[in-house]
Amino acid sequence: MMPEIKEGAADNGDAVVRLPGMRVAYEGAAFDESALAETWTTQLQDWLNQAVSAGVAEPNAMVLATADPEGRPSSRTVLCKGLDERGVVFYTNYTSTKSHDLTATRYASITFPWYALQRQVHVRGEVEKVNVAETAEYWASRPRGSQLGAWASPQSRVVDGRRALETALHGIERRFADVENIPFPPHWGGWRIRPDVVEFWQGREDRMHDRLRYVRTDDGWQVERVAP
Repeated sequence: MMPEIKEGAADNGDAVVRLPGMRVAYEGAAFDESALAETWTTQLQDWLNQAVSAGVAEPNAMVLATADPEGRPSSRTVLCKGLDERGVVFYTNYTSTKSHDLTATRYASITFPWYALQRQVHVRGEVEKVNVAETAEYWASRPRGSQLGAWASPQSRVVDGRRALETALHGIERRFADVENIPFPPHWGGWRIRPDVVEFWQGREDRMHDRLRYVRTDDGWQVERVAP
């Protein structure tokens, strides 16, 4: 049984953080329709560049949300490794939980959480696997250690302790010891999210945030403002 923690005191004797009172005053500049780029890709790249310039840690980190066939959601952070008019790309193990979800539902959402800039970008859409040529090109850019890890890790599966992972990695290191260019595993590759909606969120005073989004239609893309 977990010990009871009384209001106002933590189990280590420190004061409890009072969640209802935690808030940040947003003071972002106005973000209106006239400031939007012509395309969502240009706008996203512009904000990504600004996040890089501002020194945001891992500016290409994004929260990926998926759901299994029963509709049970899960989320985790992944890294954006591709961005163009076709969509947003990340790479993973195709036997992972996220890949099982995406294979079953073919739909996902991602969020770039740039808290330091009081900004977020939300992307929702159908998914597709990245082709072999693009996967190979990205794989070749990865550090050798990351390549070995992709071969060694049975992602999302239960393992018998850290030692089991280290043993698997040592085995892969021996397997490819004399191989200069390690091939990518057959169970590994990229997913592309092809957006239906891309929303740009800028924090404003009094929680009257600016939310502008590009929405795909039969005639192209249109811009909408959403109430905060």
